[in-house]
Amino acid sequence: MRPFHYGSIAALLAIVLLLALQVSWWWILLVVVVYLHLLILGAIYIRWNFYLKSLCKGNNKQWICLSFDDGPATQTAAILDILKLHNVPAAFFTIGKNAVSHPELVKRWDEEGHIIGNHSYSHGFNFDWQSSKKMCEEIEETNGVIRDITGKKPLLFRPPYGVTNPNLSRAVRQTKMHSIAWSVRSFDTSAKDPQQLLARILNQLQGGDIILMHDSMPITKEILTELIIRTRENGFTFVPLDQMLDINAYA
Repeated sequence: MRPFHYGSIAALLAIVLLLALQVSWWWILLVVVVYLHLLILGAIYIRWNFYLKSLCKGNNKQWICLSFDDGPATQTAAILDILKLHNVPAAFFTIGKNAVSHPELVKRWDEEGHIIGNHSYSHGFNFDWQSSKKMCEEIEETNGVIRDITGKKPLLFRPPYGVTNPNLSRAVRQTKMHSIAWSVRSFDTSAKDPQQLLARILNQLQGGDIILMHDSMPITKEILTELIIRTRENGFTFVPLDQMLDINAYA
């Protein structure tokens, strides 16, 4: 069982006990409020593994993995040029509709040795409110797009916005995917200062880290070369995500 199940059982038992003791209803309300906060925080913080297990870090203290979400996007080609120049493998979690629009970049990901993962088909704001059936349909549709372009069916899925819930847990299980998180979040989608962004990443970097960035952001392209150089100067080696986590990236 996941922490979600244990938390639900604990909250139910606490309410039953309080009812049996005939205490003030304020105590029951307090338990409900705490439980609801726990559900919300468990959904937001994917690394808690509250609703489902998400892989967020490797064990090898010399390895680092770069991962990019939301592409193919405006900066994808330039980022690929930098990665190729420095011989760095990465993982790209694609939005299905973007892959349909830019199949040439999806092919390039594959041809240049990068891992391709699934990041839903639409990445809509309502994704997390959908039924598990609808989530499965989005996952499978994106897998089909990637398979049609590359001949490979992905097994790695990164939840949109990093949000999880019971419906997503069922969808990931039913589609037989691995949920992939991260251990270093760059916040490149909101960063304004390139040097501050670079420092934020480097200052928290440890062996086994999976770095989350976005190939839709110009600032990410801007810092990428220096990030690669300084990470290597610190003694780390960039490896593919499947090697980092010792799992299969494709079916």
